[in-house]
Amino acid sequence: MLHKVLHALSRKLFDTLRSSGAVPAMSATEREALEAGDTWLDAELFSGRPDFGRMLDEAYPRLTRREQAFLDGPVREVCAAMDPDELERTKEVPAAVWQLLREHRLFGLGIPEEHGGHGFSALCQSTVFGMLASRSPALSSVVLIPNSVGPGELLVEVGTAAQKEYYLPRLARGDEIPCFALTEPQAGSDAGALTSRGVVFRGDDGAPWIRLDWDKRYITLAPIATLLGLAVRLEDPDDLLGRGTAPGITCVLVPTDLPGVEVGARHDPLGIPFPNGPTRGRGVVVSAEQIIGGPAYAGRGWQMLMEALSGGRAVSLPAQATAGAKHVARVAGAYSMVRQQFGMPIGRFEGIEEPLARLAGLAYLMEAARVFTCGALAAGHRPAVVSAIMKYNTTELQRALAADGMDIVGGAGICRGPRNLLADAYTAAPIGITVEGANILTRTLIVFGQGALRCHPHAFDLLESLRAGDADAFGRALVRHQKHVGGNFLRALRLGLTRGRLAPKVFTRHRRSPTTPYFRKLAWASARFAFWADVAMAVYGGRLKTRGKLTGRFADVLSWMYLTAAVLRRYEAEGRLAEDQPLARWAAEYGLTRVQEAFEGLFANFDVPLLGLLARGPVLWWCRANPLGREPSDRLGTLVAGTLQRPDERRERLTGGLYVHPGSAFDTLETAFRLAHDSAPAATKVRRAIRAGRLPKKSVDALARDAVAAGVLSDDEATLLEQAAAARAEAIRVDEMSLQELRGEHQQVEEPTSHRDALEPVAVG
Repeated sequence: MLHKVLHALSRKLFDTLRSSGAVPAMSATEREALEAGDTWLDAELFSGRPDFGRMLDEAYPRLTRREQAFLDGPVREVCAAMDPDELERTKEVPAAVWQLLREHRLFGLGIPEEHGGHGFSALCQSTVFGMLASRSPALSSVVLIPNSVGPGELLVEVGTAAQKEYYLPRLARGDEIPCFALTEPQAGSDAGALTSRGVVFRGDDGAPWIRLDWDKRYITLAPIATLLGLAVRLEDPDDLLGRGTAPGITCVLVPTDLPGVEVGARHDPLGIPFPNGPTRGRGVVVSAEQIIGGPAYAGRGWQMLMEALSGGRAVSLPAQATAGAKHVARVAGAYSMVRQQFGMPIGRFEGIEEPLARLAGLAYLMEAARVFTCGALAAGHRPAVVSAIMKYNTTELQRALAADGMDIVGGAGICRGPRNLLADAYTAAPIGITVEGANILTRTLIVFGQGALRCHPHAFDLLESLRAGDADAFGRALVRHQKHVGGNFLRALRLGLTRGRLAPKVFTRHRRSPTTPYFRKLAWASARFAFWADVAMAVYGGRLKTRGKLTGRFADVLSWMYLTAAVLRRYEAEGRLAEDQPLARWAAEYGLTRVQEAFEGLFANFDVPLLGLLARGPVLWWCRANPLGREPSDRLGTLVAGTLQRPDERRERLTGGLYVHPGSAFDTLETAFRLAHDSAPAATKVRRAIRAGRLPKKSVDALARDAVAAGVLSDDEATLLEQAAAARAEAIRVDEMSLQELRGEHQQVEEPTSHRDALEPVAVG
C-alpha cells in the first residue's frame, strides 16, 4: 500500500514538473560543457560522504629524474638567456631565446616522444611554466599556450593519424607557432553566440572543402602564429560530411600564410609584453581534412575544447599563479629583513607579520593544490569542476598576495625599472583573472552550476528522466535522491552537534595525525554542503542558475573544502614534517574559516518564503554559534611569517621552483638577506653595547669599527656587519631615469616587417 502511494506521489511530481516548465533549459553548448571531463574528489565532497582515507592512499605525484634534469638544465638555460629588461624595451622575445625554446623542444612538453615531444607529466609541465614565470611572465605565456590551449593537445587526443604525423613533430620542434582562436567581439563566455563561420562546399577535385570567415580577438600568440586552431560554426548545406546541414561548432587547423588570413596586429595586455592580438579571415579556403580529428569531428568542437580546458585549465594558470605567489612571498620575506626603519628590520613589526603570514600560508596552500591536482591528471582524470576551482581560486589568491607584497615593499614596489621585483606580478594579476573563463563566471556558474549536476550522485539522473519523459526512471532516481538527502541531513546534524567527532575514521592505519581534527571538520562541512545544495536545487529549480550570490557562496564552500583537503594531503604525503606543521595548520584553519564565511553568506541569501526565514534565522544563528573554523591565531601567524624571514631549508621548500638570475636585482636582494641574517648576532652585540653605554648612540652600521676598538666585535664580525650594510643599501635602491628615458626615447628598436620575418633568423631545419 505504501509503495503504491509513493509511486502515485512520484508520478504526480513528475507530471507537475513536466507541465510547469520547471525543468531548466539547457543549450547544446551548456550540455557539452557539462559532459566534458570527469569527476574526482569534487564528486565525493558533493556526496556528503568523502572517503579521505582512500584519498590519502592514492599516489602523490613526484617529478621523475628525467623531468628534474630538464628543469635543472634546459629550463634554467632558457631563463638565463631571457633578459626581462630587453623584453620590456623591444616587446619581442629575443632570437637567441627562440632558438633555445626550439632546440630544447619546450613547445612539445606534453607531446608524446614518438611524435618528437617530451611526453612529460602534468606536474612537470606545471613546474616548467612556473619557473619560466618567475623569470618572465611573458616568456611563460609564450611557452604555455602551445602546451596548453594550443591545438597540440587536441591533436594528441583526437587528431587523425595524418594530422599527428605531420603537425605534432612540427609543433614540438617549434617549426609551427600555434594559437587557438575562440573569443570574438560578441562571443566570450557565451560560445553559443559564435558568429565565425565555415561553409562546406565541393571543390573542383570533388572533395569537400571549407570556406572560412572569422573575427577573433584576445588571442595569445596570434600576432606571431603560423598555425591557427580556429573555432567556427560550421554549415554544410549539401551534407557532404555526413554530419547534417548544420554540424555546429568545429575546430579547424588554418595555416596563417593562406590568402585571406590576417594576423600581426597586437593588443597591449596591461603592458606585459607577450604576443596577444586579433586575427581575422575572409574567404579562407581549407580542406575538410583540416578539421581537427577529421570530418568525423565536425560539430564536436565545443566538446573538444571543454575536454581540453577541463585538464589544461588545472595546469597552466594555476602554475603561473602559484609561482607568482611564491615569488612575492620570497621577495617580501627577504625585503622585510633587509629594509630597516627605527633601527630594526621592518619584518619585526607585527603589522608586517600579518601579510607575511598570509603570503607564507597561502603559498603553502597553493603549492599543495597545484601538486594535488596534477596528481589527479596523472591518474587519468579530467576533473572539469576541480579545474574551474583551481583556475578561479589560484588567480584570485595571487592577485591578493601581490597586493600584500606591494604593501610590504612600499615605494620599492611602485617605482618601475629593472630593480622592481613585484610590479609585473601586481600588474599582470588581472590577466589571469580574465583569461580561460572570467572568474566571475567561473565562480557563479561553473564551479557550482556545473558541479551541481555533474558531481551530484542523483541530480543528473533526475533531470535526464524528466527530459526524456521517463516516469519510471524518475521514480527510481527520486527514491535514491530522497535517501541521499535524508542521510546527509542526519549526518550533518550528528556531525554538527559533535563538531565532527563522529566522522568516519580517516586513516586506514588508525594513527592519529595533527590533520585529524581538520579532516573531521571537512567531513562535517561536506555533509552540510550536500544537504543545503539539495535544498537549494529543490526550492529554486531552474532559477538557481541566475542566483549568482547564492551559487557563488556554494562555489566558495566547495572550493575551500577542496583547497583545505589539498593542504592536508600535502602534509601527510611529505611525511608530516614537524617544521611544516605551523604552515599546514595555518592553511587548514584559513581554509575552514573561508568555508564558514561562505556558509554564513549562503544562509543569509536564502529568500524563499518560510525556508528563507529559517535559514536566515535559527540556521544562521547556529552556524555562527558553532563555527567550522576560526581565523588562525596571531601566535600561529608569527610562526608562519617567520618561515620567510630565515634563509634556511624551510624557506627553500616553501618557495622552491623559482629562478634567481645571478647578478639580478632578485639575486642582490637574496645576497643582502643572507648577509643580514648572518650578521644579526653581531648587530645584537652592538645594540647591547649601546644600551650599556659602551658605544655611542648611533646607527649600528656606523659603529662597526668602534665596536672592534671597544672589544665588542671581532675584526671578522665587523667586516661582516659592513658587508651586510653595503648589501642592504644596494638591495633597497630604486631605479632613476631621465625624462627622455621615461618617455622611451632611448629606444631605437627596428620593428620587423612581419612576425614571420622576426622568427625567420632562428628557424630550425
